[in-house]
Amino acid sequence: MTITNPLTQPSTLPYGLQDFATITDDHYRDAAIAGMADHLVEIDAIATNTEPPSVENVLDAWESAGQTLRRTLSAFFTHQAADTNDTKDAIEEELAPKLSAHFDAIMLNSALYGRCVELQRRADAGEVILDPQAAWLLHENLKEFRQRGVGLDEDGQTRLKALNSEIATLQTEFSQVVIAGRNAAAVHVTDEAELDGLSEAELAACREAAERRNVDGWVLELINTTGQPMLASLKNRALRQRLFEASVRRGLGDAATGPSTGSETESAPKSTDTRGLIVKLARLRAERATLLGYDHHSAYVADQGCAKTTDAVNEILHRVGPAAVANARREADALQAQLDQIEPGATLEPWDWQHLAELERVRRFSLDDNLLRPYLAFEKVLVDGVFASATDLYGITFTRRDDLVGYTSECVSYEVHDADGTPMALVVIDPYARPTKQGGAWMTNLVDQNHLLGELPVVTNNCNLTRPSGGKPALMSWDNVITLFHEFGHDLHGLLSDVRYVSRSGTETPRDFVEFPSQVNEMWAWDPEVIARYAVHYETGEPIPAEWIQTKLDARHFDEGYEATETFAAMLLDQAWHQTPLAELPTEPEQVEPFEAAALAAAGMDYPLVPPRYRTAYFSHIWGGGYSAAYYSYLWSEVMDADTVAWFTERGGRTRENGEIFRRELLAKGGSVDVMESYRTFRGADPDVRHVLERRGLS
Repeated sequence: MTITNPLTQPSTLPYGLQDFATITDDHYRDAAIAGMADHLVEIDAIATNTEPPSVENVLDAWESAGQTLRRTLSAFFTHQAADTNDTKDAIEEELAPKLSAHFDAIMLNSALYGRCVELQRRADAGEVILDPQAAWLLHENLKEFRQRGVGLDEDGQTRLKALNSEIATLQTEFSQVVIAGRNAAAVHVTDEAELDGLSEAELAACREAAERRNVDGWVLELINTTGQPMLASLKNRALRQRLFEASVRRGLGDAATGPSTGSETESAPKSTDTRGLIVKLARLRAERATLLGYDHHSAYVADQGCAKTTDAVNEILHRVGPAAVANARREADALQAQLDQIEPGATLEPWDWQHLAELERVRRFSLDDNLLRPYLAFEKVLVDGVFASATDLYGITFTRRDDLVGYTSECVSYEVHDADGTPMALVVIDPYARPTKQGGAWMTNLVDQNHLLGELPVVTNNCNLTRPSGGKPALMSWDNVITLFHEFGHDLHGLLSDVRYVSRSGTETPRDFVEFPSQVNEMWAWDPEVIARYAVHYETGEPIPAEWIQTKLDARHFDEGYEATETFAAMLLDQAWHQTPLAELPTEPEQVEPFEAAALAAAGMDYPLVPPRYRTAYFSHIWGGGYSAAYYSYLWSEVMDADTVAWFTERGGRTRENGEIFRRELLAKGGSVDVMESYRTFRGADPDVRHVLERRGLS
């Protein structure tokens, strides 16, 4: 390595923001390879140190190691998810097995494990003193060693390494294929009359999508989920069917997506069939879990989280799932009656649901999404809604920094100051969709807060809003607003972290806890006083009518049966794939759909009018992301979220006093202590499931 690679040394930019203006794709690859080599040298020095193990020469040294690698990977994976290209995809494919082997080399290092065991013995004997954060870090490291296979014999460890490498490679491949499949499944329309019902902004976005693909007319691009936003607006039933079927057939092969596409991107692979990858991944995960002593992959994952056991996961899912379907069936009866009036003799189909539900929402609450959009300009929502509510609660303020460049030209950076004016963090906002960006919305950490190295946090907030045109601002749907508040809840978890160790910073918590702070932050999007600040007409400056705010609040749980059913079905589907023993899992791609159908039927979730939020073939959370056997986390976290919302409500809501308690007892601690102990300290008890059941209409 030479000094010309900007990733090999700490960035000189404020807050250690990586200097994306000077970083090339080759820099990522070279720095990652060199960073892994340097990291292993540092780890070996810790493992072979002959001095008695201490906090300083084991825990502090381990947490201080690998800085080049950490700096490189945080920048690369942030950049690759948001604005990829063929080179970045190739680097990701190359690095996936190498990184798997790298971390196996650390967690299967018996000498390093021995140093940690001896440090624990010395602490138990009173020879060294561990403060609470050091004690918890050591406890978690020892647990991870065992879960990662340090106790296996040589043959077992060899097989484990091979499994981890292949799983990492397949997950990377799935992520790339599923994006290509989503792009390929876009629906091409040449007759503008078919698009009746779409807003001007939606039509403009469809025209731009067609231009990018060099085709005439309009292209309706898909988002990650089964349900597509445009289904709510489109009046043409045949086009709704085309759009819905394009969505649910993703991942089933070229024949499934071909008829609905406009033009595939040049970089799309020849096949968009994900089923072969899914079968391999499910079987490899099951084998790995068995090798490590677990009944199945779900048990392995639950043991790492707050749930601890799959029995606990199953108990709550099977409690809420069938009740949600019962609610959805009642909603369907009302929608069928509505369809009878519009199109006598027609039978309600899944592609009708979102459209009819929106009509019913307008009828009952006299407010449709297109009416709201002019009042939901992105920057106004961000500054006067998301940022302002954070100021109300935590005293932090935000200042735009146009001099700090993000990983794309569309990123905007904001410096964060604490209540006393102290500079404390940086947040990078990346709002707009692009073909090179993965779907959905998410937060990442470019720099993790920690006192050991004196680093302040740098976090990102990634959305997929329609890029504005014609000099207008980006106008959001109500769902977009909720999502922005949600993802900024993750940002706050990173921004307000106050821990010693980098590996315990901010969102570095169990998977079934990490969604909790973000879901809590959604409550401020619904606060009438906050709405009045951010919901202002972008042309006239008029505030949103007060009666509209009340109407939106009244409609908050409308269509709850549908939303709960699609979400819980996906959670149960995830568990079915990962609780099934290896011998009973599919062995061929053609068995994926029958397996899915049987799993939904067994769980009582086989309701064809409301398919899972993600079907197996495009379920990126579990096959390409970090949510395998953990998609239940959103519900598990919602139990704590609903309980916390009740706490805020009981104590007067959005006050600095309440925010300070929530910041100090939960957000600041990250994963530096047992998160459930943090919750009990904050709430005075375990979370009460009653609140989420009432919220979901399932009590």
